[in-house]
Amino acid sequence: MSVNAAHYGRVSRLLHWGMAALFAFQFLTAIVRFALPDTALEAAVWGAHKPLGALLMLLVAVRLGWALVERARRPAAINLAACVGHLALYLLMVAVPLVALLRQYGSGRAFAPFGIPLMPGFEGEIEWMAAVGGIFHGLLGWALLALIVGHVAMALLHRRMADEDVLVRMLPRRGTPSDTEGRREAGSAR
Repeated sequence: MSVNAAHYGRVSRLLHWGMAALFAFQFLTAIVRFALPDTALEAAVWGAHKPLGALLMLLVAVRLGWALVERARRPAAINLAACVGHLALYLLMVAVPLVALLRQYGSGRAFAPFGIPLMPGFEGEIEWMAAVGGIFHGLLGWALLALIVGHVAMALLHRRMADEDVLVRMLPRRGTPSDTEGRREAGSAR
């Protein structure tokens, strides 16, 4: 099996860009809820926030598992700051939905994203769970958005540096037909 230190594989790229699109919509729903409460736009998009958060949490788990399986074939981080930034992104991608689930459970309300029962409802409320989730979900969510903006800015900045174009790692590979066939034979579905 060949190691390609210059690119992420197809599965990693699909997870990255698919989750980027879902996060963009997720943050759009939060921004609309914050900036345009009680509007038709909020009514149209806010209902997707919780189910989409559950889907993103599942995809984060898949992505982390895939990263562990493929760790020997992934491009190396360019420096310590990049390692720390990616670690912070992953931590927040896990923490934000976890505290939302804590809040949801503490509220006593049932939760069935996409009709799949995740937690049953119950009478009453577990106040500390609802309070912790209520305080930290939004704060950590906005911190995640700030890190994502920083991540994009750094990728674009490094793209302008000829010797550090890290964005190509997440773009489809281009090459000659023989390059493509060689990758197919090497099992490049990573």
